[in-house]
Amino acid sequence: MAKKINRQKKNSIMNFVAVAVLTAIGIVLSVCSFIIPFTSTTFNGFANSISLGLDLAGGVSVVYDCSLSETSNTSDLDAAIDATVARLESVIGGEYSEAIITRQGNSEIRIEVPSVTNSDEIFGLIGDPTPLYMTLEDGALDEQNDIYISGADIENVFVSYQDSNYGVVINFTNEGKAKFSELTGNASSGNQKIYIYLGEPSEGDAWNELTCTETITSGSTFISAGEGESWTYDEAEEYSLRIMSGTFNVTLDLKENSVISATLGTNALKYCLIGTAVGLFVILLIMWLRYGDFGLLTFFALVIYIVLMIFFLQAISFVQLTLPGLAGIILSIGMAVDGAVIIFEKVREDYRAGKKIPMACKNGFKRAFWPIFDSNITTIFTSLILYILGTASIQGFAITLLIGIILSMFMNLVILRFFVKWYLPLNSVKAKPLHLPKQLKPAKEEPQMVPAGGDTNE
Repeated sequence: MAKKINRQKKNSIMNFVAVAVLTAIGIVLSVCSFIIPFTSTTFNGFANSISLGLDLAGGVSVVYDCSLSETSNTSDLDAAIDATVARLESVIGGEYSEAIITRQGNSEIRIEVPSVTNSDEIFGLIGDPTPLYMTLEDGALDEQNDIYISGADIENVFVSYQDSNYGVVINFTNEGKAKFSELTGNASSGNQKIYIYLGEPSEGDAWNELTCTETITSGSTFISAGEGESWTYDEAEEYSLRIMSGTFNVTLDLKENSVISATLGTNALKYCLIGTAVGLFVILLIMWLRYGDFGLLTFFALVIYIVLMIFFLQAISFVQLTLPGLAGIILSIGMAVDGAVIIFEKVREDYRAGKKIPMACKNGFKRAFWPIFDSNITTIFTSLILYILGTASIQGFAITLLIGIILSMFMNLVILRFFVKWYLPLNSVKAKPLHLPKQLKPAKEEPQMVPAGGDTNE
Protein backbone atom coordinates (compact mmCIF):
# COMPACT_ATOMS: atom_id res chain seq x y z
CA MET A 1 0.00 0.00 0.00
CA ALA A 2 2.82 2.38 0.93
CA LYS A 3 4.60 1.59 -2.34
CA LYS A 4 1.45 2.39 -4.31
CA ILE A 5 1.05 5.73 -2.52
CA ASN A 6 4.69 6.61 -3.13
CA ARG A 7 4.34 5.71 -6.81
CA GLN A 8 1.26 7.93 -7.12
CA LYS A 9 3.11 10.82 -5.47
CA LYS A 10 6.06 10.34 -7.79
CA ASN A 11 3.78 10.29 -10.86
CA SER A 12 2.03 13.45 -9.69
CA ILE A 13 5.33 15.29 -9.22
CA MET A 14 6.54 14.16 -12.65
CA ASN A 15 3.29 15.31 -14.25
CA PHE A 16 3.56 18.76 -12.66
CA VAL A 17 7.22 19.06 -13.68
CA ALA A 18 6.45 18.05 -17.28
CA VAL A 19 3.60 20.57 -17.55
CA ALA A 20 5.76 23.27 -15.97
CA VAL A 21 8.53 22.66 -18.51
CA LEU A 22 6.06 22.77 -21.42
CA THR A 23 4.52 25.94 -20.02
CA ALA A 24 7.95 27.56 -19.71
CA ILE A 25 8.67 26.65 -23.34
CA GLY A 26 5.32 28.14 -24.32
CA ILE A 27 6.12 31.38 -22.50
CA VAL A 28 9.48 31.64 -24.27
CA LEU A 29 7.89 30.98 -27.67
CA SER A 30 5.20 33.56 -26.89
CA VAL A 31 7.36 36.53 -25.90
CA CYS A 32 10.90 35.93 -27.17
CA SER A 33 12.44 36.46 -30.59
CA PHE A 34 15.45 34.42 -31.66
CA ILE A 35 17.22 32.92 -34.65
CA ILE A 36 16.25 29.30 -35.15
CA PRO A 37 19.39 27.15 -34.65
CA PHE A 38 21.17 25.99 -37.83
CA THR A 39 19.06 28.34 -39.97
CA SER A 40 18.97 32.01 -40.89
CA THR A 41 15.27 32.26 -40.02
CA THR A 42 14.21 34.54 -37.16
CA PHE A 43 11.36 33.40 -34.92
CA ASN A 44 9.53 36.53 -33.75
CA GLY A 45 7.43 34.99 -31.00
CA PHE A 46 3.69 34.43 -30.96
CA ALA A 47 2.93 37.78 -29.30
CA ASN A 48 4.93 39.71 -31.91
CA SER A 49 3.13 37.89 -34.71
CA ILE A 50 -0.38 38.89 -33.64
CA SER A 51 -2.05 41.09 -36.23
CA LEU A 52 -2.87 44.46 -34.63
CA GLY A 53 -5.85 46.56 -35.56
CA LEU A 54 -5.89 50.18 -36.62
CA ASP A 55 -6.41 51.53 -33.10
CA LEU A 56 -3.32 49.72 -31.78
CA ALA A 57 -0.91 49.84 -34.73
CA GLY A 58 -2.06 53.09 -36.33
CA GLY A 59 -2.68 53.31 -40.04
CA VAL A 60 -5.02 54.62 -42.70
CA SER A 61 -8.80 54.74 -42.64
CA VAL A 62 -10.65 55.58 -45.86
CA VAL A 63 -14.41 55.77 -46.43
CA TYR A 64 -15.96 55.79 -49.90
CA ASP A 65 -19.55 56.57 -50.82
CA CYS A 66 -20.86 54.24 -53.53
CA SER A 67 -23.25 54.73 -56.41
CA LEU A 68 -23.97 52.52 -59.42
CA SER A 69 -21.57 53.05 -62.31
CA GLU A 70 -22.66 53.30 -65.93
CA THR A 71 -21.06 49.93 -66.73
CA SER A 72 -22.58 48.06 -63.80
CA ASN A 73 -24.26 44.81 -64.80
CA THR A 74 -26.87 45.13 -62.05
CA SER A 75 -29.42 47.64 -60.81
CA ASP A 76 -29.14 46.31 -57.28
CA LEU A 77 -26.84 48.69 -55.37
CA ASP A 78 -26.47 46.28 -52.43
CA ALA A 79 -25.25 43.51 -54.71
CA ALA A 80 -22.93 45.92 -56.52
CA ILE A 81 -21.39 47.12 -53.23
CA ASP A 82 -20.89 43.54 -52.04
CA ALA A 83 -19.14 42.69 -55.31
CA THR A 84 -16.95 45.79 -55.01
CA VAL A 85 -15.99 44.87 -51.43
CA ALA A 86 -14.91 41.44 -52.69
CA ARG A 87 -12.77 43.00 -55.43
CA LEU A 88 -11.24 45.53 -53.08
CA GLU A 89 -10.33 42.67 -50.75
CA SER A 90 -8.58 41.03 -53.70
CA VAL A 91 -6.72 44.22 -54.66
CA ILE A 92 -5.79 45.57 -51.22
CA GLY A 93 -5.69 42.26 -49.34
CA GLY A 94 -3.09 40.95 -51.77
CA GLU A 95 -0.77 43.76 -50.74
CA TYR A 96 -1.79 44.17 -47.09
CA SER A 97 -3.06 40.94 -45.56
CA GLU A 98 -4.17 42.72 -42.37
CA ALA A 99 -6.41 45.19 -44.23
CA ILE A 100 -10.12 45.23 -43.37
CA ILE A 101 -12.71 46.20 -45.99
CA THR A 102 -16.28 46.39 -44.71
CA ARG A 103 -19.62 47.89 -45.63
CA GLN A 104 -20.76 50.84 -43.56
CA GLY A 105 -24.31 52.09 -43.55
CA ASN A 106 -26.38 51.73 -46.72
CA SER A 107 -23.94 52.89 -49.38
CA GLU A 108 -20.47 53.25 -47.89
CA ILE A 109 -17.32 51.14 -47.85
CA ARG A 110 -14.70 51.54 -45.11
CA ILE A 111 -11.11 50.52 -45.75
CA GLU A 112 -8.76 50.19 -42.77
CA VAL A 113 -5.10 49.33 -43.29
CA PRO A 114 -2.97 49.12 -40.11
CA SER A 115 0.71 50.10 -40.03
CA VAL A 116 0.41 52.31 -43.13
CA THR A 117 1.23 56.00 -42.68
CA ASN A 118 0.46 57.31 -46.16
CA SER A 119 -3.03 57.11 -47.60
CA ASP A 120 -1.61 57.61 -51.11
CA GLU A 121 -0.45 53.99 -50.96
CA ILE A 122 -4.08 52.88 -50.68
CA PHE A 123 -5.28 55.28 -53.38
CA GLY A 124 -2.50 53.96 -55.62
CA LEU A 125 -3.77 50.41 -55.17
CA ILE A 126 -7.39 51.29 -55.83
CA GLY A 127 -6.57 53.68 -58.63
CA ASP A 128 -9.10 56.07 -60.08
CA PRO A 129 -12.10 53.83 -60.80
CA THR A 130 -13.15 54.48 -64.39
CA PRO A 131 -15.18 52.43 -66.87
CA LEU A 132 -13.19 49.73 -68.70
CA TYR A 133 -13.95 48.52 -72.22
CA MET A 134 -12.31 45.99 -74.53
CA THR A 135 -13.42 46.32 -78.14
CA LEU A 136 -12.34 45.78 -81.75
CA GLU A 137 -13.33 49.25 -82.88
CA ASP A 138 -10.82 52.05 -82.37
CA GLY A 139 -12.78 54.79 -80.64
CA ALA A 140 -16.20 53.10 -80.60
CA LEU A 141 -18.20 50.26 -79.11
CA ASP A 142 -19.84 47.65 -81.27
CA GLU A 143 -23.06 47.88 -79.25
CA GLN A 144 -25.26 46.43 -81.97
CA ASN A 145 -23.44 43.09 -82.01
CA ASP A 146 -22.77 43.26 -78.28
CA ILE A 147 -19.20 42.00 -78.60
CA TYR A 148 -17.42 44.43 -76.35
CA ILE A 149 -16.28 43.64 -72.83
CA SER A 150 -16.82 45.93 -69.86
CA GLY A 151 -15.41 45.78 -66.36
CA ALA A 152 -18.49 43.88 -65.19
CA ASP A 153 -17.41 40.93 -67.40
CA ILE A 154 -14.09 40.52 -65.57
CA GLU A 155 -13.96 38.30 -62.47
CA ASN A 156 -10.42 38.96 -61.22
CA VAL A 157 -6.98 40.13 -62.33
CA PHE A 158 -3.60 39.15 -60.89
CA VAL A 159 0.12 39.12 -61.69
CA SER A 160 1.58 35.85 -62.96
CA TYR A 161 4.97 34.59 -64.16
CA GLN A 162 4.82 32.54 -67.35
CA ASP A 163 7.31 31.73 -70.09
CA SER A 164 10.09 33.56 -68.20
CA ASN A 165 8.10 36.80 -68.19
CA TYR A 166 5.92 38.68 -65.75
CA GLY A 167 2.44 39.34 -67.04
CA VAL A 168 -1.18 39.72 -66.04
CA VAL A 169 -3.86 37.02 -65.98
CA ILE A 170 -7.45 38.15 -66.55
CA ASN A 171 -10.25 35.75 -65.60
CA PHE A 172 -13.67 36.45 -67.05
CA THR A 173 -17.16 35.77 -65.76
CA ASN A 174 -19.30 33.18 -67.58
CA GLU A 175 -20.87 35.93 -69.67
CA GLY A 176 -17.49 37.58 -70.19
CA LYS A 177 -16.00 34.24 -71.27
CA ALA A 178 -18.45 33.98 -74.17
CA LYS A 179 -17.86 37.60 -75.17
CA PHE A 180 -14.08 37.25 -75.02
CA SER A 181 -14.20 34.08 -77.10
CA GLU A 182 -16.20 35.88 -79.81
CA LEU A 183 -14.01 38.98 -79.54
CA THR A 184 -10.74 37.06 -79.94
CA GLY A 185 -12.26 34.95 -82.71
CA ASN A 186 -13.16 38.04 -84.72
CA ALA A 187 -9.79 39.67 -83.96
CA SER A 188 -7.70 36.66 -85.00
CA SER A 189 -9.66 35.98 -88.18
CA GLY A 190 -9.51 39.60 -89.32
CA ASN A 191 -5.95 40.25 -88.10
CA GLN A 192 -7.31 43.00 -85.87
CA LYS A 193 -6.26 44.41 -82.56
CA ILE A 194 -8.22 44.51 -79.33
CA TYR A 195 -8.33 47.99 -77.86
CA ILE A 196 -8.55 48.56 -74.09
CA TYR A 197 -10.09 51.81 -72.89
CA LEU A 198 -10.17 53.23 -69.39
CA GLY A 199 -12.97 55.73 -69.71
CA GLU A 200 -15.35 56.32 -72.59
CA PRO A 201 -13.77 55.22 -75.92
CA SER A 202 -12.52 57.93 -78.23
CA GLU A 203 -10.44 57.49 -81.37
CA GLY A 204 -6.70 57.45 -80.78
CA ASP A 205 -7.20 57.45 -77.01
CA ALA A 206 -6.91 53.72 -76.25
CA TRP A 207 -5.05 52.91 -73.06
CA ASN A 208 -3.56 49.75 -74.55
CA GLU A 209 -3.69 47.63 -77.71
CA LEU A 210 -3.45 43.83 -77.76
CA THR A 211 -2.51 41.63 -80.71
CA CYS A 212 -4.58 38.45 -80.88
CA THR A 213 -3.60 35.47 -83.08
CA GLU A 214 -6.13 32.83 -81.98
CA THR A 215 -9.56 32.34 -80.50
CA ILE A 216 -9.42 32.02 -76.70
CA THR A 217 -12.22 29.95 -75.20
CA SER A 218 -10.78 29.12 -71.77
CA GLY A 219 -12.28 32.14 -70.03
CA SER A 220 -8.90 33.61 -69.08
CA THR A 221 -5.96 35.20 -70.86
CA PHE A 222 -2.34 36.05 -70.11
CA ILE A 223 -1.17 39.50 -71.19
CA SER A 224 2.56 40.19 -71.42
CA ALA A 225 4.64 43.19 -72.49
CA GLY A 226 4.97 42.02 -76.07
CA GLU A 227 7.56 40.45 -78.31
CA GLY A 228 11.10 41.48 -77.46
CA GLU A 229 10.00 43.32 -74.30
CA SER A 230 9.46 42.32 -70.70
CA TRP A 231 7.84 43.70 -67.57
CA THR A 232 9.21 43.83 -64.06
CA TYR A 233 6.92 42.61 -61.30
CA ASP A 234 6.04 46.19 -60.35
CA GLU A 235 5.14 47.05 -63.94
CA ALA A 236 2.93 43.97 -64.23
CA GLU A 237 1.27 44.82 -60.91
CA GLU A 238 0.60 48.38 -62.03
CA TYR A 239 -1.00 47.04 -65.22
CA SER A 240 -3.20 44.63 -63.26
CA LEU A 241 -4.31 47.37 -60.87
CA ARG A 242 -5.28 49.65 -63.75
CA ILE A 243 -7.36 46.85 -65.22
CA MET A 244 -8.91 46.07 -61.83
CA SER A 245 -9.78 49.74 -61.28
CA GLY A 246 -12.16 49.46 -64.21
CA THR A 247 -13.97 46.40 -62.88
CA PHE A 248 -15.78 47.99 -59.94
CA ASN A 249 -19.53 47.84 -60.23
CA VAL A 250 -19.86 51.14 -58.40
CA THR A 251 -18.42 54.62 -58.56
CA LEU A 252 -16.30 55.35 -55.48
CA ASP A 253 -16.49 58.91 -54.14
CA LEU A 254 -14.01 59.68 -51.37
CA LYS A 255 -15.89 60.76 -48.24
CA GLU A 256 -13.33 60.41 -45.45
CA ASN A 257 -9.58 60.02 -45.31
CA SER A 258 -7.70 59.90 -42.02
CA VAL A 259 -4.28 58.75 -40.85
CA ILE A 260 -4.34 57.44 -37.28
CA SER A 261 -1.20 57.68 -35.14
CA ALA A 262 0.04 54.53 -33.45
CA THR A 263 1.01 56.47 -30.30
CA LEU A 264 -2.38 56.17 -28.62
CA GLY A 265 -2.63 52.48 -29.46
CA THR A 266 0.92 51.74 -28.30
CA ASN A 267 0.28 53.44 -24.96
CA ALA A 268 -3.07 51.71 -24.59
CA LEU A 269 -1.48 48.33 -25.27
CA LYS A 270 1.35 49.03 -22.81
CA TYR A 271 -1.02 50.13 -20.04
CA CYS A 272 -3.31 47.20 -20.74
CA LEU A 273 -0.41 44.76 -20.35
CA ILE A 274 0.66 46.45 -17.12
CA GLY A 275 -2.90 46.37 -15.82
CA THR A 276 -3.25 42.71 -16.77
CA ALA A 277 -0.01 41.84 -14.93
CA VAL A 278 -1.17 43.70 -11.81
CA GLY A 279 -4.58 42.07 -12.06
CA LEU A 280 -3.04 38.60 -12.30
CA PHE A 281 -0.95 39.29 -9.19
CA VAL A 282 -4.05 40.40 -7.29
CA ILE A 283 -5.91 37.30 -8.50
CA LEU A 284 -3.04 35.10 -7.32
CA LEU A 285 -3.07 36.73 -3.89
CA ILE A 286 -6.84 36.54 -3.43
CA MET A 287 -7.10 32.97 -4.73
CA TRP A 288 -4.30 31.83 -2.43
CA LEU A 289 -5.82 33.54 0.60
CA ARG A 290 -9.18 31.94 -0.11
CA TYR A 291 -8.28 28.51 -1.49
CA GLY A 292 -4.64 27.89 -0.54
CA ASP A 293 -2.97 25.33 -2.79
CA PHE A 294 -6.08 25.20 -4.98
CA GLY A 295 -5.52 28.92 -5.68
CA LEU A 296 -1.95 28.20 -6.79
CA LEU A 297 -3.21 25.47 -9.11
CA THR A 298 -5.71 27.95 -10.56
CA PHE A 299 -2.95 30.48 -11.22
CA PHE A 300 -0.83 27.78 -12.91
CA ALA A 301 -3.80 26.87 -15.12
CA LEU A 302 -4.36 30.57 -15.85
CA VAL A 303 -0.78 30.96 -17.12
CA ILE A 304 -1.39 28.05 -19.53
CA TYR A 305 -4.64 29.73 -20.55
CA ILE A 306 -2.80 32.98 -21.42
CA VAL A 307 -0.12 31.12 -23.43
CA LEU A 308 -2.83 29.32 -25.40
CA MET A 309 -4.68 32.60 -25.95
CA ILE A 310 -1.55 34.26 -27.39
CA PHE A 311 -0.95 31.26 -29.64
CA PHE A 312 -4.47 31.21 -31.08
CA LEU A 313 -4.53 35.00 -31.58
CA GLN A 314 -1.56 34.72 -33.95
CA ALA A 315 -2.51 31.34 -35.44
CA ILE A 316 -6.04 32.26 -36.61
CA SER A 317 -5.49 34.33 -39.73
CA PHE A 318 -8.67 36.44 -39.60
CA VAL A 319 -8.16 37.55 -35.98
CA GLN A 320 -6.97 41.13 -35.58
CA LEU A 321 -6.32 42.45 -32.09
CA THR A 322 -7.99 45.79 -31.33
CA LEU A 323 -8.74 47.81 -28.19
CA PRO A 324 -12.22 46.24 -27.93
CA GLY A 325 -10.49 42.90 -28.51
CA LEU A 326 -8.30 43.54 -25.46
CA ALA A 327 -11.48 44.14 -23.47
CA GLY A 328 -12.78 40.77 -24.68
CA ILE A 329 -9.57 39.06 -23.48
CA ILE A 330 -9.75 40.67 -20.04
CA LEU A 331 -13.43 39.74 -19.70
CA SER A 332 -12.70 36.12 -20.66
CA ILE A 333 -9.89 35.96 -18.07
CA GLY A 334 -12.37 37.12 -15.46
CA MET A 335 -14.84 34.44 -16.50
CA ALA A 336 -12.09 31.81 -16.36
CA VAL A 337 -11.31 32.76 -12.77
CA ASP A 338 -15.03 32.85 -11.99
CA GLY A 339 -15.34 29.25 -13.19
CA ALA A 340 -12.53 28.17 -10.86
CA VAL A 341 -14.23 29.99 -7.97
CA ILE A 342 -17.47 28.10 -8.63
CA ILE A 343 -15.62 24.76 -8.58
CA PHE A 344 -13.74 25.37 -5.34
CA GLU A 345 -16.74 26.87 -3.57
CA LYS A 346 -18.59 23.63 -4.33
CA VAL A 347 -15.59 21.71 -2.93
CA ARG A 348 -15.70 23.80 0.26
CA GLU A 349 -19.42 23.20 0.66
CA ASP A 350 -19.04 19.44 0.36
CA TYR A 351 -16.08 19.36 2.74
CA ARG A 352 -17.94 21.50 5.27
CA ALA A 353 -20.85 19.06 5.03
CA GLY A 354 -18.56 16.26 6.20
CA LYS A 355 -17.12 14.68 3.05
CA LYS A 356 -13.44 13.82 2.76
CA ILE A 357 -11.20 15.93 0.51
CA PRO A 358 -11.05 13.51 -2.50
CA MET A 359 -14.83 13.04 -2.51
CA ALA A 360 -15.42 16.77 -2.00
CA CYS A 361 -13.18 17.52 -5.02
CA LYS A 362 -14.96 14.95 -7.17
CA ASN A 363 -18.38 16.29 -6.23
CA GLY A 364 -17.18 19.89 -6.61
CA PHE A 365 -16.26 19.43 -10.27
CA LYS A 366 -19.42 17.43 -10.89
CA ARG A 367 -21.73 20.02 -9.31
CA ALA A 368 -19.92 22.96 -10.99
CA PHE A 369 -20.03 21.50 -14.51
CA TRP A 370 -23.50 22.62 -15.54
CA PRO A 371 -23.34 26.14 -14.06
CA ILE A 372 -20.02 26.71 -15.88
CA PHE A 373 -21.20 25.06 -19.10
CA ASP A 374 -24.54 26.93 -19.24
CA SER A 375 -23.07 30.38 -18.60
CA ASN A 376 -20.23 29.89 -21.08
CA ILE A 377 -22.45 28.47 -23.83
CA THR A 378 -24.71 31.52 -23.49
CA THR A 379 -21.69 33.80 -23.84
CA ILE A 380 -20.44 31.82 -26.86
CA PHE A 381 -23.77 32.28 -28.66
CA THR A 382 -23.74 35.99 -27.81
CA SER A 383 -20.20 36.32 -29.20
CA LEU A 384 -21.20 34.59 -32.44
CA ILE A 385 -24.17 36.92 -32.91
CA LEU A 386 -22.00 39.98 -32.23
CA TYR A 387 -19.39 38.76 -34.71
CA ILE A 388 -21.95 38.08 -37.45
CA LEU A 389 -24.01 41.24 -37.04
CA GLY A 390 -21.55 43.72 -35.49
CA THR A 391 -19.27 46.31 -37.01
CA ALA A 392 -15.49 45.84 -37.22
CA SER A 393 -14.79 47.09 -33.67
CA ILE A 394 -17.54 44.92 -32.18
CA GLN A 395 -16.27 41.94 -34.17
CA GLY A 396 -12.83 42.48 -32.62
CA PHE A 397 -14.40 42.23 -29.16
CA ALA A 398 -16.55 39.24 -30.12
CA ILE A 399 -13.80 37.08 -31.62
CA THR A 400 -11.38 37.47 -28.70
CA LEU A 401 -14.20 36.87 -26.22
CA LEU A 402 -15.23 33.76 -28.15
CA ILE A 403 -11.69 32.34 -28.15
CA GLY A 404 -11.27 33.25 -24.48
CA ILE A 405 -14.52 31.61 -23.36
CA ILE A 406 -13.73 28.36 -25.18
CA LEU A 407 -10.27 28.31 -23.60
CA SER A 408 -11.71 29.12 -20.16
CA MET A 409 -13.99 26.09 -20.37
CA PHE A 410 -11.00 23.97 -21.36
CA MET A 411 -8.99 25.41 -18.48
CA ASN A 412 -11.62 24.79 -15.80
CA LEU A 413 -13.13 21.51 -16.95
CA VAL A 414 -9.97 19.80 -18.24
CA ILE A 415 -6.70 21.40 -17.11
CA LEU A 416 -7.79 22.28 -13.57
CA ARG A 417 -9.42 18.86 -13.10
CA PHE A 418 -6.14 17.15 -13.99
CA PHE A 419 -4.20 19.45 -11.68
CA VAL A 420 -6.46 18.62 -8.73
CA LYS A 421 -6.28 14.92 -9.59
CA TRP A 422 -2.48 15.08 -9.56
CA TYR A 423 -2.48 17.12 -6.34
CA LEU A 424 -4.57 14.72 -4.24
CA PRO A 425 -1.87 12.00 -3.93
CA LEU A 426 0.36 14.73 -2.45
CA ASN A 427 -2.29 15.89 0.03
CA SER A 428 -5.68 14.26 0.46
CA VAL A 429 -6.21 14.67 4.21
CA LYS A 430 -4.78 18.01 5.35
CA ALA A 431 -7.37 20.77 5.11
CA LYS A 432 -5.09 23.62 6.24
CA PRO A 433 -3.00 23.89 3.00
CA LEU A 434 -6.29 24.15 1.11
CA HIS A 435 -7.79 26.70 3.52
CA LEU A 436 -10.89 24.55 3.83
CA PRO A 437 -13.51 25.45 6.47
CA LYS A 438 -14.17 23.41 9.57
CA GLN A 439 -16.49 20.49 9.08
CA LEU A 440 -19.90 20.67 10.69
CA LYS A 441 -20.54 17.91 13.17
CA PRO A 442 -23.87 16.16 12.66
CA ALA A 443 -26.39 17.10 15.36
CA LYS A 444 -26.97 14.52 18.10
CA GLU A 445 -30.48 13.06 18.27
CA GLU A 446 -32.18 13.59 21.66
CA PRO A 447 -33.68 10.42 23.29
CA GLN A 448 -37.47 10.23 23.11
CA MET A 449 -39.62 9.37 26.13
CA VAL A 450 -41.99 6.54 25.27
CA PRO A 451 -44.75 5.52 27.76
CA ALA A 452 -44.61 1.96 28.95
CA GLY A 453 -46.57 -0.26 26.66
CA GLY A 454 -47.29 2.67 24.44
CA ASP A 455 -46.98 2.84 20.62
CA THR A 456 -44.26 5.02 19.22
CA ASN A 457 -46.32 5.72 16.09
CA GLU A 458 -49.25 7.95 16.69
